[in-house]
Amino acid sequence: MREDPGVRIEAFPVGPLQANAYVLIAAGGDAAIVDPGADGENLLDAVRARGGRLTAVWLTHAHFDHVGGLAELMELEPVPVYLHPDDRPLLEGAAASAAAWDIPLRQPPTETRPLAHGQTLVLGGTSVSCLHTPGHAPGHIAFHLADEGVVLTGDALFRGSIGRTDLPLGDAEALLASIRDHLMTLPDATRVLPGHGGPSTIGAERATNPFLQPGWVARLR
Repeated sequence: MREDPGVRIEAFPVGPLQANAYVLIAAGGDAAIVDPGADGENLLDAVRARGGRLTAVWLTHAHFDHVGGLAELMELEPVPVYLHPDDRPLLEGAAASAAAWDIPLRQPPTETRPLAHGQTLVLGGTSVSCLHTPGHAPGHIAFHLADEGVVLTGDALFRGSIGRTDLPLGDAEALLASIRDHLMTLPDATRVLPGHGGPSTIGAERATNPFLQPGWVARLR
Protein backbone atom coordinates (compact mmCIF):
# COMPACT_ATOMS: atom_id res chain seq x y z
CA MET A 1 0.00 0.00 0.00
CA ARG A 2 1.26 3.50 -0.86
CA GLU A 3 2.32 5.74 2.00
CA ASP A 4 1.93 8.99 0.05
CA PRO A 5 -1.26 10.33 -1.55
CA GLY A 6 0.32 10.47 -4.96
CA VAL A 7 0.51 13.22 -7.55
CA ARG A 8 -2.01 15.91 -8.39
CA ILE A 9 -2.23 16.51 -12.15
CA GLU A 10 -3.92 19.51 -13.72
CA ALA A 11 -4.19 20.47 -17.39
CA PHE A 12 -3.78 24.02 -18.70
CA PRO A 13 -4.58 24.51 -22.42
CA VAL A 14 -2.17 27.22 -23.60
CA GLY A 15 -1.18 29.10 -26.72
CA PRO A 16 -2.93 29.62 -30.06
CA LEU A 17 -3.05 25.86 -30.71
CA GLN A 18 -4.39 25.13 -27.22
CA ALA A 19 -1.77 22.54 -26.35
CA ASN A 20 -2.20 20.98 -22.94
CA ALA A 21 0.48 21.92 -20.45
CA TYR A 22 0.31 19.78 -17.32
CA VAL A 23 1.23 20.73 -13.77
CA LEU A 24 2.14 17.74 -11.61
CA ILE A 25 2.53 18.25 -7.88
CA ALA A 26 3.60 15.46 -5.53
CA ALA A 27 2.43 15.18 -1.94
CA GLY A 28 5.61 16.78 -0.57
CA GLY A 29 5.39 19.74 -2.93
CA ASP A 30 7.88 18.74 -5.63
CA ALA A 31 6.40 19.75 -8.98
CA ALA A 32 7.03 19.26 -12.67
CA ILE A 33 5.56 20.99 -15.67
CA VAL A 34 5.02 18.91 -18.79
CA ASP A 35 5.05 20.76 -22.13
CA PRO A 36 4.96 24.48 -21.27
CA GLY A 37 3.67 25.52 -24.68
CA ALA A 38 2.99 29.13 -23.67
CA ASP A 39 2.30 31.28 -20.61
CA GLY A 40 5.40 30.21 -18.71
CA GLU A 41 4.84 32.74 -15.92
CA ASN A 42 1.20 31.70 -15.46
CA LEU A 43 2.18 28.03 -15.25
CA LEU A 44 4.79 28.81 -12.61
CA ASP A 45 2.21 30.85 -10.71
CA ALA A 46 -0.14 27.87 -10.84
CA VAL A 47 2.53 25.64 -9.31
CA ARG A 48 3.19 28.07 -6.50
CA ALA A 49 -0.50 28.81 -5.85
CA ARG A 50 -1.01 25.09 -5.24
CA GLY A 51 1.82 24.88 -2.75
CA GLY A 52 4.33 23.35 -5.16
CA ARG A 53 7.96 24.10 -5.92
CA LEU A 54 9.06 23.53 -9.49
CA THR A 55 11.89 21.00 -9.78
CA ALA A 56 11.84 20.05 -13.48
CA VAL A 57 10.28 20.47 -16.90
CA TRP A 58 9.52 17.32 -18.90
CA LEU A 59 8.93 17.59 -22.64
CA THR A 60 6.97 14.96 -24.53
CA HIS A 61 8.45 16.47 -27.69
CA ALA A 62 9.73 19.80 -28.99
CA HIS A 63 7.19 21.08 -31.50
CA PHE A 64 6.80 24.82 -30.96
CA ASP A 65 3.31 24.60 -29.47
CA HIS A 66 4.70 22.48 -26.63
CA VAL A 67 7.81 24.55 -25.84
CA GLY A 68 6.69 28.14 -26.51
CA GLY A 69 6.60 29.10 -22.83
CA LEU A 70 9.96 27.59 -21.99
CA ALA A 71 12.08 30.73 -22.43
CA GLU A 72 9.93 32.74 -20.05
CA LEU A 73 9.69 29.91 -17.56
CA MET A 74 13.46 29.35 -17.46
CA GLU A 75 14.10 33.04 -16.83
CA LEU A 76 11.86 32.89 -13.78
CA GLU A 77 12.78 29.43 -12.46
CA PRO A 78 15.80 27.79 -14.12
CA VAL A 79 15.25 24.09 -13.48
CA PRO A 80 16.42 21.05 -15.48
CA VAL A 81 14.58 20.46 -18.76
CA TYR A 82 14.29 16.86 -19.95
CA LEU A 83 13.96 15.93 -23.64
CA HIS A 84 14.76 12.92 -25.80
CA PRO A 85 17.91 13.76 -27.83
CA ASP A 86 16.21 12.89 -31.14
CA ASP A 87 14.01 15.95 -30.72
CA ARG A 88 16.85 18.44 -30.29
CA PRO A 89 16.57 19.61 -33.94
CA LEU A 90 12.92 20.48 -33.33
CA LEU A 91 13.79 22.40 -30.17
CA GLU A 92 16.58 24.29 -31.92
CA GLY A 93 14.21 25.25 -34.73
CA ALA A 94 11.16 26.03 -32.60
CA ALA A 95 11.01 29.78 -33.24
CA ALA A 96 11.52 29.33 -36.97
CA SER A 97 8.79 26.68 -37.09
CA ALA A 98 6.36 28.96 -35.26
CA ALA A 99 7.18 31.82 -37.63
CA ALA A 100 6.15 29.61 -40.56
CA TRP A 101 2.68 29.58 -38.97
CA ASP A 102 2.84 33.36 -38.39
CA ILE A 103 3.04 32.74 -34.64
CA PRO A 104 5.58 34.82 -32.69
CA LEU A 105 7.63 32.74 -30.28
CA ARG A 106 10.76 33.39 -28.25
CA GLN A 107 13.37 30.77 -29.07
CA PRO A 108 13.55 28.38 -26.10
CA PRO A 109 16.87 27.57 -24.46
CA THR A 110 18.35 24.40 -25.88
CA GLU A 111 20.18 23.02 -22.84
CA THR A 112 18.42 19.80 -21.88
CA ARG A 113 18.97 16.56 -20.03
CA PRO A 114 18.38 13.36 -22.00
CA LEU A 115 15.39 11.06 -21.80
CA ALA A 116 15.41 7.46 -22.99
CA HIS A 117 12.94 4.62 -23.29
CA GLY A 118 12.64 2.80 -19.97
CA GLN A 119 14.16 5.64 -17.98
CA THR A 120 12.55 6.37 -14.60
CA LEU A 121 11.95 9.87 -13.33
CA VAL A 122 10.92 10.46 -9.73
CA LEU A 123 8.54 13.13 -8.48
CA GLY A 124 8.14 13.05 -4.72
CA GLY A 125 7.48 9.41 -3.95
CA THR A 126 6.13 8.60 -7.41
CA SER A 127 8.05 6.88 -10.19
CA VAL A 128 7.40 7.98 -13.76
CA SER A 129 8.36 5.70 -16.65
CA CYS A 130 9.49 7.17 -19.96
CA LEU A 131 8.05 5.46 -23.05
CA HIS A 132 9.72 6.35 -26.35
CA THR A 133 6.81 6.74 -28.77
CA PRO A 134 8.24 8.17 -32.01
CA GLY A 135 6.21 8.91 -35.10
CA HIS A 136 4.66 12.32 -34.52
CA ALA A 137 8.18 13.45 -33.60
CA PRO A 138 11.35 11.32 -33.56
CA GLY A 139 12.07 11.82 -29.87
CA HIS A 140 8.51 11.74 -28.61
CA ILE A 141 8.13 10.46 -25.03
CA ALA A 142 5.00 9.44 -23.12
CA PHE A 143 5.14 9.65 -19.31
CA HIS A 144 3.52 6.73 -17.50
CA LEU A 145 2.62 7.11 -13.83
CA ALA A 146 1.68 3.52 -13.06
CA ASP A 147 0.80 4.19 -9.42
CA GLU A 148 -1.61 6.90 -10.52
CA GLY A 149 -3.03 4.90 -13.42
CA VAL A 150 -2.16 7.74 -15.81
CA VAL A 151 -0.19 8.16 -19.02
CA LEU A 152 0.61 11.57 -20.52
CA THR A 153 0.64 10.74 -24.21
CA GLY A 154 1.63 14.10 -25.70
CA ASP A 155 0.75 14.16 -29.39
CA ALA A 156 1.07 10.41 -29.93
CA LEU A 157 -2.47 9.47 -28.87
CA PHE A 158 -5.58 11.63 -28.50
CA ARG A 159 -9.18 10.91 -27.64
CA GLY A 160 -10.46 9.43 -30.89
CA SER A 161 -7.37 10.23 -32.91
CA ILE A 162 -3.58 10.04 -33.19
CA GLY A 163 -0.82 12.53 -33.85
CA ARG A 164 -0.11 14.11 -37.20
CA THR A 165 2.69 12.57 -39.22
CA ASP A 166 2.71 14.98 -42.17
CA LEU A 167 5.06 17.37 -40.36
CA PRO A 168 8.86 17.29 -40.84
CA LEU A 169 10.39 14.13 -39.30
CA GLY A 170 6.95 12.50 -38.94
CA ASP A 171 6.52 8.78 -39.62
CA ALA A 172 3.03 7.24 -39.71
CA GLU A 173 4.18 3.64 -39.50
CA ALA A 174 6.47 4.39 -36.55
CA LEU A 175 3.64 6.18 -34.74
CA LEU A 176 1.22 3.26 -35.09
CA ALA A 177 3.94 0.87 -33.94
CA SER A 178 4.68 3.08 -30.93
CA ILE A 179 1.03 3.15 -29.92
CA ARG A 180 0.65 -0.59 -30.39
CA ASP A 181 3.84 -1.58 -28.57
CA HIS A 182 4.02 0.96 -25.75
CA LEU A 183 0.56 2.43 -25.13
CA MET A 184 -1.93 -0.32 -25.99
CA THR A 185 0.01 -2.64 -23.68
CA LEU A 186 -1.01 -0.52 -20.67
CA PRO A 187 -4.05 -1.52 -18.57
CA ASP A 188 -7.41 -0.55 -20.06
CA ALA A 189 -8.25 1.61 -17.04
CA THR A 190 -5.17 3.81 -17.56
CA ARG A 191 -6.23 7.43 -18.01
CA VAL A 192 -4.92 9.05 -21.17
CA LEU A 193 -3.95 12.71 -20.77
CA PRO A 194 -3.11 13.94 -24.27
CA GLY A 195 -1.29 16.94 -25.66
CA HIS A 196 -4.49 18.44 -27.08
CA GLY A 197 -8.13 17.92 -26.21
CA GLY A 198 -9.78 16.03 -23.39
CA PRO A 199 -8.83 12.87 -21.51
CA SER A 200 -9.72 9.29 -22.32
CA THR A 201 -8.63 5.80 -21.27
CA ILE A 202 -6.52 3.16 -22.96
CA GLY A 203 -9.52 0.82 -23.04
CA ALA A 204 -11.75 3.41 -24.71
CA GLU A 205 -9.14 4.15 -27.36
CA ARG A 206 -8.53 0.47 -27.97
CA ALA A 207 -12.24 -0.08 -28.55
CA THR A 208 -13.27 3.06 -30.45
CA ASN A 209 -10.30 4.99 -31.86
CA PRO A 210 -10.68 4.56 -35.65
CA PHE A 211 -6.91 4.64 -36.21
CA LEU A 212 -6.38 1.66 -33.89
CA GLN A 213 -8.85 -0.73 -35.44
CA PRO A 214 -7.68 -3.89 -37.28
CA GLY A 215 -7.69 -2.34 -40.74
CA TRP A 216 -5.04 0.15 -39.67
CA VAL A 217 -2.96 -1.99 -37.33
CA ALA A 218 -2.81 -4.89 -39.81
CA ARG A 219 -0.45 -2.86 -41.98
CA LEU A 220 2.24 -3.20 -39.33
CA ARG A 221 2.13 -7.00 -39.02
